[in-house]
Amino acid sequence: MLKKIIQKRKMLIVGGTGFIGYQLSKLAIESGWSVDSISRKLPKKNRKLSKVKYLICDITKFKNIKKKIKKKYSFVVNLGGEVDHKNKAKVYQSHYIGCKNISNFFLDKKITTFVQIGSSSEYAKLKSPHKESFKCDPKSYYGKSKYLATKFLLNLKKNEDFPVVILRLYQTFGSNQDSNRLIPFVIKSCLSGKKFPCSDGNQYRDFLIVDQVVKAIFKCYKNPKAYGQIINVGSGKARKVKDIIEEIKKIIKKGKPQYGMIKLRSEESIKAYPNLQKAKKLLNWQPKEDFKKDLSKTITFYKNR
Repeated sequence: MLKKIIQKRKMLIVGGTGFIGYQLSKLAIESGWSVDSISRKLPKKNRKLSKVKYLICDITKFKNIKKKIKKKYSFVVNLGGEVDHKNKAKVYQSHYIGCKNISNFFLDKKITTFVQIGSSSEYAKLKSPHKESFKCDPKSYYGKSKYLATKFLLNLKKNEDFPVVILRLYQTFGSNQDSNRLIPFVIKSCLSGKKFPCSDGNQYRDFLIVDQVVKAIFKCYKNPKAYGQIINVGSGKARKVKDIIEEIKKIIKKGKPQYGMIKLRSEESIKAYPNLQKAKKLLNWQPKEDFKKDLSKTITFYKNR
C-alpha cells in the first residue's frame, strides 16, 4: 500500500538571510515548513541553513521578482530592506518600492497570509506607550519608507482583500545579530575591553529577544482577525539605555563606554515603547521574557563565538 505523501507548507521569507530572517527560518523548519529565502546576497556562513533554498533577487525591480519566484507559497513574510539607514535612496527603494513590488506580485497568487515587518520608527515622537495608529508623522527616511509601505498595504487589504498583517517591531536582540545594533555593539566592545562611543544613554527603549518576535510572526498565519491590522510587537517595557550598557559591562566585567560621544538624532524620542493590547487580543500573543537572562544568554553566544 502506497504511503500518503504529506505536502509541506511553503513559506517565503523576504530578507531571510538577515538576523530575524535566520531565526524565523530555523523555527519554520523545526515546525515542518518548506522554506525559501529571497535576498540580494547569499547568507553569511553563520546564518546558512542547509534546508533553506536561497534565491538571489533585488526586490526593487519587479521583473526580477517575476523571473525568480516560481513556486506557490501560503505564507510570505517581508523582512527585506536596506539595513544602512543613512543611505536614503536605498532605504526608500528597498523598504517601500520593494514592499510594493513583492505584495503586488502576490496579489493574485492566493497566498494565505502576508506579514509586513514594520517599525516603531513609524510612530516618530508620538507619546508612549504607543497605541497602533494609522496616522503617524515619521521624520526619518526609514520611518517614512516603512509608513508608506504600511499605507500601501492597508489600501491593498481594503480594495483587494489582501491578507496582510503589519507588525511594528521595537528593538530586537539575540544571537547572531550584526554589530551595527546597540546590544551586540556594546557586548563586542566590552569584550574587547576598549573604549567605545555611545550616547548619554538617557533615552528609554523597548528590547525583546528574537525568539519571542518570531513566535509573534507565526501567530499571524491563518489569522483573519489580524488581517488589515497594525500590531505592535515588543516587551511592553521601557528600559534606560545606560542601564543596559552598565548591565552588559557588569556581566562581562570590563568595557569603557564613553557616554555622550554620540548625539541623539533629532527625530528620536526620549521614550519609546508599545502598548501590547492588540497583540494579546488578536494574536493571542504576549512576550514571555526575562531580560537579564536573555541578555546573559546573548553575551554567552558572543563570548563563545
